[in-house]
Amino acid sequence: MNETILEMKQITKIYGNGVLANDKVDFSVRKGEIHALMGENGAGKSTLMKLLFGIERPEEGEIYIHGKQVQIKSPIDALRLGIGMVHQHFMLVDSLTVAENMVLRREPVKNRMFLDMDTACNEVEKIAEQYNLQLDARAVTGTLPVGMKQRVEILKALYRGAEILILDEPTAVLTPQETMELFRQLKELRNHGHTIIFISHKIREIKELCDRITIMRSGRSMGVYEVENTSIEEISALMVGRDNVIKIDKKKARPGEAVLKVRNLKYGFGQEQLALKGVSFDVRRGEILGIAGVEGNGQRELIEIITRLRPNEQGEVTLLGEDISRAEVKKFRELGSGYIPQDRLSFGAAANSTIEENLIALSTEKKELRKGCLLSSKRIRAYSEKLIREFQIKCDSARTTIGMLSGGNMQKVVVARELTGERNLIIADQPTRGIDVKTASFIHQKLVSLRDEGKAVLLVSADLNEILELSDALMVMHEGQICAYFPDASQVTEVELGQYMLGVSRQKDEQIKEAFYE
Repeated sequence: MNETILEMKQITKIYGNGVLANDKVDFSVRKGEIHALMGENGAGKSTLMKLLFGIERPEEGEIYIHGKQVQIKSPIDALRLGIGMVHQHFMLVDSLTVAENMVLRREPVKNRMFLDMDTACNEVEKIAEQYNLQLDARAVTGTLPVGMKQRVEILKALYRGAEILILDEPTAVLTPQETMELFRQLKELRNHGHTIIFISHKIREIKELCDRITIMRSGRSMGVYEVENTSIEEISALMVGRDNVIKIDKKKARPGEAVLKVRNLKYGFGQEQLALKGVSFDVRRGEILGIAGVEGNGQRELIEIITRLRPNEQGEVTLLGEDISRAEVKKFRELGSGYIPQDRLSFGAAANSTIEENLIALSTEKKELRKGCLLSSKRIRAYSEKLIREFQIKCDSARTTIGMLSGGNMQKVVVARELTGERNLIIADQPTRGIDVKTASFIHQKLVSLRDEGKAVLLVSADLNEILELSDALMVMHEGQICAYFPDASQVTEVELGQYMLGVSRQKDEQIKEAFYE
């Protein structure tokens, strides 16, 4: 058990947009252990494993398998070295049978050209029996429940000779019963001498399953710990702490009436589990309400339902007293709402259009941009150049294609469009992700200024410093529910917030309802 089977030394990965995902990370695992790799979304854990599996290439660093340095340029290289990976989103062809998926690209043939289905099924059933992971080799994969599909993925990796098995957030889509069955399977694999790297942010699961744990934060390793000797509170503090506290200058909030009211939102019927489980809250004028939580706990579904990008299944959303639960996006906009989406390229900007075209996308009906019944190119130019100066957008001209800008300047274009005009509500979803500190500070001050003008601001952020320093009030989401609400965000400690974010602590539902909304 003490033999080191894998070592990654001083691994550095920088993406094309300048984001430092891994910063000189050291990582090692022992043969025959279940080793947890923990961290918030964006901590760099998935990137590190993509480097190990050959999906990405590092800028610096070395990888050793059984003490021998190796070069992993593709998943094929990784598989040859005995490394398999089960991704969070399964890589299976639903129209094929289990056996066909398992032997894909390694098919046994008869008459030199036809798939030998009997042999394929026998091979699959043999390896399933070897690891006590029973399944029906002839079943059509698309008809299987999620837990069984995951079993197929694990067996597929084992069939290809995986000695080291990487599981990326394997319980994210499983029911509690399926999670228990997965843990049984993984312990069985450990007993057979396999090494498992278990990527997760769920502390209780790691305490139950894993031998050791490597904790990552902001692209760096915070150390390796024996799970048995490390408390939940210690793990939480290491995982969710702040490296640098950046203070945001703002006055004390003066909350007014509720602009946005959300009541009993539920979403995800027909899926394995609900993504939203009865979410209720208010967003008030003159206040920044922050939503904290590890990503994947319902924040995305919640924001997309409010902004009308996703259909509402159950519950009510009212904006300025009007029911927009099932309204069109246009209605959300007509009521004076701005929305900074977390993915600026997919939802925030038209990359092949000019800066001015992106800036006026919400303003084409404005009289100040028209001459008679037609849009005025002269007025559009003046309007765009005014926003370019005000929001300090670095560009050659207003007619520069937005896709030619840096990430920070592209974000400024989105922010300029969404924060300009008559606004009652601003929803900022990861507003400073992937941009430089100076641009982030500029956006923070804009949001604070709008709050001081009496606008309502709903902030969603995975950046602990941003959510704690910018929010006036703060709520925490975990597994599709609000698990805590703090009317004064300045009174919340990092350790306390981390325990709610990771599901270690939870306020009573009655306490949240009484404190939160009338």
